Amino acid sequence: MASIVSVVVTDDIDGSKNAQTVQFGVDGMTYEIDLAEKNRAKLDKAMAPYLQAARRVSRRPSRTGTRSNAVRSDRAAVRTWAREQGLPVSERGRISADIMQRYEAAH
Repeated sequence: MASIVSVVVTDDIDGSKNAQTVQFGVDGMTYEIDLAEKNRAKLDKAMAPYLQAARRVSRRPSRTGTRSNAVRSDRAAVRTWAREQGLPVSERGRISADIMQRYEAAH
């Protein structure tokens, strides 16, 4: 025998049926709430003056890749600089974080 499972999304404010999930953000935090048509309209009306005055921004960049692309892409220059400073650096492979930090500080 087969089973049929129904998911009923109800309004988080008043429990009414046929709610839909709404996402919004405040102070760097993203929130979700399930709202039916009546409460969605209330939220839209309350937010309208703020949304009209606000400006849209893209999502924040990830924290990976915090070094500049110029430093990241010009490893040969880092190696040359390190040799000129008398620092041990390999011909190929990874450059130590210490050397990268010193190079960035010097440039």
